[in-house]
Amino acid sequence: ARRLAHGWRMLDQIPSSPRALGLAGLLPMAALLAVVIGGGDGWRFGALALGWLYAALIFSFLGGLWWGLAAAAGPRAPVWLYTASVLPSLVALASLTPWLIGEPWPGPSLVWLGIGIFASPLVDRRVAALGLAPPWWLPLRLLLSSGLGLMAVAMGLAA
Repeated sequence: ARRLAHGWRMLDQIPSSPRALGLAGLLPMAALLAVVIGGGDGWRFGALALGWLYAALIFSFLGGLWWGLAAAAGPRAPVWLYTASVLPSLVALASLTPWLIGEPWPGPSLVWLGIGIFASPLVDRRVAALGLAPPWWLPLRLLLSSGLGLMAVAMGLAA
């Protein structure tokens, strides 16, 4: 109970605009997941493809955030952070490959993107530990990446 209360206090430390907009950013994936699970067969592939696109865009956006934090840190930025910042876009692009060669898509690609998004707070944790992000960064990133990552995996498994 104490740990849960601490978690809620951490969420209260997130400024209202990033918290509200971040949570709103989960809504498109939630709606698409609902269509995949409960919609008709005619809507299924479109919802899966849009879910893949949204996950790929958000994962790439995360890389852009990391690049921006590294650039803002100037010479204090570790080289690994620049490397980490380009990986999400490359992973997102590579996740399109199965479709290009006639393999099953987008289910497996959604699972891989979801795992990447779910794991992305590992980078955020290091960024926060280095003092390159505001104190509310990690709680927000944990919340959003957990939500989007789990929904992408669920959508991929439902494919």
